[in-house]
Amino acid sequence: MSYSKPHFTTPEKYWDDAQIGDEAVSPSYTVTAERIDAYAELTGDFTPVHVDEAYAKASHFGCRVAHGLMGLSVADGLKTQTEYRFLPGMSLGWTWDFLLPIKIGDVLHVKFRVGSMRASQSKPGWGIVVLPSELFNQHGEVVQKGEHRLMIPRRPGHF
Repeated sequence: MSYSKPHFTTPEKYWDDAQIGDEAVSPSYTVTAERIDAYAELTGDFTPVHVDEAYAKASHFGCRVAHGLMGLSVADGLKTQTEYRFLPGMSLGWTWDFLLPIKIGDVLHVKFRVGSMRASQSKPGWGIVVLPSELFNQHGEVVQKGEHRLMIPRRPGHF
């Protein structure tokens, strides 16, 4: 597999650079059988509805579907490809819901916003942001959604 590093025109943000309500939309990602197979290989999850065409066709989905956690992984990766990026920090966790199946051929993108932010009480020099996020397919349907909580460095001298 080849890796193509995105080219950005804006610098990464400190916590202090964010504002509640800021929004971003990612580039798109096309789900392929090869990508689902690679995810199965990476994780060791070979549940037949993900990797066995005949099994999946007879299932209630009627076709192969991506792993739910593949959708979350793709959403997280797509977030890092937007111009709205933070300096490396620490992920504090996700709350995430799987709403619709993700199928081969789906073209996904993620939309997120800064929902809330506060200075860290336990780590001076850091702030916490909550990013409500939605993963859309090519039909504009939300297939997954939730929130990502991040701890981000504050701008030196601003705390």
